Amino acid sequence: MSVVLRPWNSGDASALSEASQSASDLATQFGGADLSTRAAAEAFIDQSLRFDEHVKNWAIVEHGVAIGNVGAAAIEFRHETAWMYYWLAAEARGKGYATGALIAVSDWVFEKGLYRLELGHRVNNPASCRVATAAGFLAEGIEREKLRYGDVRYDVETHARLATDPAPATHLVLSIAE
Repeated sequence: MSVVLRPWNSGDASALSEASQSASDLATQFGGADLSTRAAAEAFIDQSLRFDEHVKNWAIVEHGVAIGNVGAAAIEFRHETAWMYYWLAAEARGKGYATGALIAVSDWVFEKGLYRLELGHRVNNPASCRVATAAGFLAEGIEREKLRYGDVRYDVETHARLATDPAPATHLVLSIAE
């Protein structure tokens, strides 16, 4: 298997554009941005998929092509916390890549000194719940009507993983390219 994690770059613009159009549920991941052109995708990479002190995004890359993202945002060193998130293009789903990427990045973030990682998913998204659970994130509760897309509000199940939690039992952990 040739799947690695690395920061996004402008060369990933075409792959991002294709991925964004691969499944209708991905529209919420891009905040309504139209990524149909290379220029728009490049701008999105620069602005929203950056890699800096407070937000880190890794492209999930299969055979040299970006097929998804895993990230840590709201990185806060005082309380040693971060907010985790992930998405995959339609054709990359069901292969364990999101879980493997989330485990790898969580371990990396823990090694950098963070203690508590959180994430949330709509309660009507059982696939995302399976990713979170398989990556060792325990469910902590429901936040009622937290998200709004269009005129519809969605409950969100929040999960967290602590640095002291047992390592998740999985066979696929992706490597981070340095």
